[in-house]
Formats: sequence, structure tokens, C-alpha cells
Amino acid sequence: MVHITLPDGSQREFPGPVSVSEVAQSIGAGLGRAALAGKVTLPGAQPRLVDTSFVIGQDASLAIVTAKDKEGLDLIRHSTAHLLAYAVKSLFPDAQVTIGPVIENGFYYDFSYKRPFTPEDLQAIEKKMAELAKKDEPVSREEWLRDDAVKFFKGIGEDYKAEIIASIPSNEPISLYREGDFIDLCRGPHVPSTGRLTVFKLMKVAGAYWRGDSKNEMLQRIYGTAWATKEEQAAYLTMLEEAEKRDHRKLGRELDLFHFQDEAPGLIFWHPKGWVIWQQVEQYMRKVYQDNGYQEVKAPQILDLSLWKKTGHWDNYAENMFTTESENRVYGLKPMNCPGHVQIFNAGLHSYRELPIRYGEFGQCHRNEPSGSLHGLMRVRGFTQDDGHIFCTEDQLQDECAAFTALLQKVYADFGFTEILYKVATRPDKRIGADEVWDKAESALMESLARTHCDFEVSPGEGAFYGPKIEYTLKDAIGRQWQCGTIQVDFSMPARLGAEYVDTDDQRRTPVMLHRAILGSLERFIGMLIENHAGAMPPWLAPEHAVVCCISEPSAEYAEEVTLSLKKQGFRVSSDLRGEKITRKIREHSMQKVPYILVVGDKERETAKVAVRGRGGADLGVMSLADFASRLRQDIDSRRDAGQAAQA
Repeated sequence: MVHITLPDGSQREFPGPVSVSEVAQSIGAGLGRAALAGKVTLPGAQPRLVDTSFVIGQDASLAIVTAKDKEGLDLIRHSTAHLLAYAVKSLFPDAQVTIGPVIENGFYYDFSYKRPFTPEDLQAIEKKMAELAKKDEPVSREEWLRDDAVKFFKGIGEDYKAEIIASIPSNEPISLYREGDFIDLCRGPHVPSTGRLTVFKLMKVAGAYWRGDSKNEMLQRIYGTAWATKEEQAAYLTMLEEAEKRDHRKLGRELDLFHFQDEAPGLIFWHPKGWVIWQQVEQYMRKVYQDNGYQEVKAPQILDLSLWKKTGHWDNYAENMFTTESENRVYGLKPMNCPGHVQIFNAGLHSYRELPIRYGEFGQCHRNEPSGSLHGLMRVRGFTQDDGHIFCTEDQLQDECAAFTALLQKVYADFGFTEILYKVATRPDKRIGADEVWDKAESALMESLARTHCDFEVSPGEGAFYGPKIEYTLKDAIGRQWQCGTIQVDFSMPARLGAEYVDTDDQRRTPVMLHRAILGSLERFIGMLIENHAGAMPPWLAPEHAVVCCISEPSAEYAEEVTLSLKKQGFRVSSDLRGEKITRKIREHSMQKVPYILVVGDKERETAKVAVRGRGGADLGVMSLADFASRLRQDIDSRRDAGQAAQA
């Protein structure tokens, strides 16, 4: 007899070996039809995702995976990638398939073909995919010997696939999946049949080097998206349309905020309006430093390579570092601020009574990112972090981590973000420090989140090489997620660099070092803000608070008086005295997303008032300059967003 334990703790008994599909059918016909895979746990083993055809020959635990599960959606996307390859081979038999993984919100597959795929090709491929799905062909798993698989794929002209298989150890079984007359290498699992794949769309074609190496052939990467329901896909496509409108690179040009050029790849040219936003963000964070016990410091941009070797950066991060030489010495341009802060700490001997010591720096860093990964403000080679490091005792570790999370929540709320996702990234394979130290650090982070009542996920193996971390991820106005803040526990670097304090017994001890950032890269965070607000920055961050427009030449002098008065009160205001029609002025400044447009003519000049228009064309009426200034000050101080400001 075979006993199957289900997630609710109930058991089902079968007279002999039973497939996942048969177990699902025994629970109910509806579940049998919905089953995409199974998660099987055999005695003494880890859970394993398997096909519905997988046969269980001994007592085990089983969870049926459907499209409602995350694993089910990933399965749909992976299987749709194979369906894409099937369609391409059907239409373009000479094309060679390479790899096709699942990515966020979809999948891609790389192909080698004699000519570029066109938009018309994509339409034809998508149509063929729909035809193949409609045939509802079974997707079956086969196991081959490695050398037989290599010979087979070479024989059908699939040299890339043969190369992949040849790199697999000869004693490992090779699993292939067949649907119709298409067969592909894959570990699986896959959906039971192509008919389960009904909601998908091909998005674009891009270039990609074979195995990611620029020395190899350039392949064609076809991107697609796949979902469990049409409604989910429609919502995603709508989000993409909205994201395109909000693209910070597009808005950066239209609003005259910044630009990039080939002479400085991955580096930003900030224009006056963009630099105003930068300054507001930096000044806000500087106040956060001052109000929360941080001492602002500034460390050098370049440090001798010997220091980077001591920290472990050179062994673990050298490919991402820029170097320079002078007088037979090699220096590293800093990719991180932490070693410099340790040097500042080491400049004097500290007592336990001084701890925790919190340093903060707007530290400019450089990282040698691949040119293909650069993306506007979001991925650059030169950036500034709101970086901080806390030197504390082990006893203070919990309090410091919990206090940082609370501070971070307040800062994000001030910028308009209230939904935060928390992840604890644990030890990677490539790391420094003993396992017992990592145990202690990981435990401290998890316990600090539990203390602040934050639900969190664990991301195994995604910590930094010197310590685990909490990653704080924000959701923006259209539901996208952005990983921003982080706090990392480091027991290793302070010891490597000789950081010490004197404890209660007059003994020298190594402090714990917390690496922390709230915004992360200021450049990236500003890019997020631009996209979150679609360029219509809340008044406290806006490059200009208001523009004063005169209706005619006789009111120009009064417009200048209004502008000067508001400037003296500390507001960012300009005047538009051009001899253009007032409707054109209003339209142009509305396009620039200025929070307020003040219109003045003879009537306003005679009554010493201003006609106020808010964003979106809201007519806020005529008011005294004092009343408008009071309103604007309230908007700025309360950090209301543009929509609230216009409607208040």
C-alpha cells in the first residue's frame, strides 16, 4: 500500500504506485483537470516539483500544483517558452534553439537564425503558438543517456543544444521533453499538455550573446509574457503601457531634468531642474541623519588596492571595480563606502560607552557595470548612496536593526510609499567569515523584523559576501516593485581592518558593523520618484513650486512683484512675461507639470490678488498672495502629493 499525505494532514491510501494525476483525480475531478504538477516530499528528502505523470512508489507527502500557485504560474511560463521554440522550429526549420528560461512576468528563448526576426515574424510565431496550443498535444518526459542525446541533437543540426548537453557530467541522466514532433532538453517539470497554455503574448526581439560572452555569436532573444488568466495578462499589459508613459528617461528629456551621452557611459549630466530634485532629496536625508544620531562624514574616492584586498572586495568584487595608478601604486575607485568609514572609526580608540557610533555619508561610488545593463538612472556606473555604517556591540544589534526599520518606514511614507516588502538574504556560496558568525548575523536580522511585527521572506544565498541583509522593497503607484533600502550585519570586515573598542573590562573587542542605506542609490531613487509620480513631483520636491504668468504687458510688472515676493519667502518660483496668449502659457507650463500656475491681469493687479490653477487644470479661484503662500507652505511642509495639493 502507498499512503499519500495531503497539505491539510489528511491521508489517501492506494493499492500500489500512483501518479500525481491519479491522486489529483481521486480528490476531485475539478482538481484533476486543474493539476499542472505536484510537489512531492519523500521520507528524508526535500520537496521536489514533478510532472503530473510522476509515479509515487512509496509513502510520501504531496501538494497538487495548479495555476493559482506561484510554482504553477512559473510552470506555465516555462512551458510557454518551449511552445515558443516549437512554433519557431515549425515556421523556421533552420533556426537553432539554445536556452529559454522563466523571467519576471514571462519568459524568453534565444535562437540562432540566418536573418533578424521581424515584427511580422513575431505575429506569425504567436499565431502558430496558438494553433499548437489548440491541438492540446501531450507533453511527455523522456530520459536519455548523455552521449545519445548529444549525437541526436548534432544529427538534427542543433549544435548549441548539443554543446549544452555535452557539458553535463556523463553519469547524470538527461531529461528531454517531447510535444508533437518537437523535443527539447529540460529538467522540467512541464504542464501535462499544450492545451494548458492559452494566455500569452510575444513582446519583442533583442540581441543576446551565446552564454553571455561578447566573444560569441549574437543570438536573437524573443521575449514573451504568459499568465493563468486573460484578466491578469490584460492588467499586466495595461501596466506596461502606463510604465512607458512614466519612463523616467522620456520624462527626463521632456522636463529638462538630465541627460546621458556617449562620452560618459553610465554617468549623468544633471540639468538645473533635475538638480533641484536631487538637492531636496539630499537635504531631507541630511535632516534624517541629524535627527537620528548620525554623524555625517566624507571618505576619499580612491583607496590603495591593499585596503580593498584586506576587506575582501578585491577577491570577491574586482570585476566591478575601476582602478587607477599613480607613482607605481594601484588604487581602486570605491564601489562602496564601508572601508572608508572603518578608517574614520579607527582614527581614535573608542569606549563601549560611545557605542553605537553611527556614520552617514552621501558617498559617491563607481562600479564597472556592463554597458548592456545600463538603464537610465536605474543602473549607472557612477552613483551616490545615502550610505551609513553603525558600529555597535552584539548586545545593541537587535535594537539598532529594529530602530533602523522603523526609521526607514517613516522616510518611505514621507516620499509617498507605504507598502513595503521585507526579505532576509542569507549566506551566498562565495563569502567570508565562519558559519557560526553567519548563524548569529542571520538570526539577528530575522529577530529584529519579528520584533517590529514585519512579515518577511527568506532569500537563500542572496546575501552580500561579507554578511546577510534585509532588503526593503517598495511598491509604486502602478504596482511595480523596487528594492531600495538594506541593512547588512557584518562581523568580518571590522576584524579584517582592525576596528576595536574598549569593553567594560578594559579589553579590546571588535565591534559589529551594520551597513545600512534607506534610499540606496539617490539616482535610482529619483528615477523611481519620477516614474511613481509620472513626472508630477509633489510640491516639496518639484523643481518649481509655481510659475507666475501675466495676461498682458501692463500686468508684467505686477507678475514680477508676485514672483519676487514668493522667492523671498523661500519658494521656487519663476515668471513668464512673454507676449504669448495666456492659454498657450498655461498649456506649456502644465506640460512641464508645475504644481501651481498663477495668472495675473489688470483685475488681479488692482486687487493685489492672484488667480490660482492647480495641476490637471483645477481652477482654485482668486486669492490673496498671503493665502496662496500659506497654502503652498502647508503643501510643502505636509509633503502632500500633487493630486492632494490641487484638490485641497
